[in-house]
Amino acid sequence: MNRAPLRPVTADDIAAYDRDGIVCLRGMFDADWIDRMGAAVDEAMARPGPHAEEYTPPGGAGRFFGDLDLWQRHAAFRRFVFASPAAEIAGRLMGATRVNFLYDQLLVKEPGTAERTPWHQDQPYWAVDGWQVCSIWLPFDPIPAAACVEYVAGSHRWNRQFNPQHFSDGSPYAGTGLPPLPDIEADRDHYDIRRFDLMPGDCLVFQALIVHGAPGNRLPGRRRALATRWTGDDATFARRPGEVAIPTSDPGLAHGAAMDCDLFPRVWERPA
Repeated sequence: MNRAPLRPVTADDIAAYDRDGIVCLRGMFDADWIDRMGAAVDEAMARPGPHAEEYTPPGGAGRFFGDLDLWQRHAAFRRFVFASPAAEIAGRLMGATRVNFLYDQLLVKEPGTAERTPWHQDQPYWAVDGWQVCSIWLPFDPIPAAACVEYVAGSHRWNRQFNPQHFSDGSPYAGTGLPPLPDIEADRDHYDIRRFDLMPGDCLVFQALIVHGAPGNRLPGRRRALATRWTGDDATFARRPGEVAIPTSDPGLAHGAAMDCDLFPRVWERPA
């Protein structure tokens, strides 16, 4: 299993990430990671954690399943955090000198799933401030663009944060004071929406303020993916008003403290 990316993160990759807020990196994880983590996903789905959710209503077709903090319960996910190339990929794209892990999120849409992932930004869900905050979305199955996450290119630079909503029923988070997100789906032609055909070993890396969502999976293949979240030098812990989803337990940090503690371990540092 490769510890370093299978190919270098290039200046073009960094420029695309900075400009668009999303970059697709091809062939960064070897087959051993994909095979082992794919098996670990199936094991984790058989033993859901306390924050697992089923987003497909009872009796609905397919299955939209999500779970959080798998690294705290499953050795394979913990190994991925500390031994995979993910932290280095995040650090090089963000231009960080150090990278801390925030949390992991498993998102699975079985064939025939109708439920969308609603349009949203990630960072308003999290108790984190800063620009060097990103996600790596790693699929374990071939994913045609028709089932892939979609991104509004450049929306990470709108200089606005929008109120989160619950994936389960679309209800807004309470007490945040943030405005609702514009109805992206009703006005798709107005936006530069990007999506990708992906193969196992490819990954998507996106800045935490980019607006994104995902269709259901009406295709015959599975759509298993792990999203890992990472922070860099300028990220700090933020005690926000209203509902906050992440972290799921108190890290014991003061408002404005660096994201550096047992719950948010430092995983990578740029070589001198």
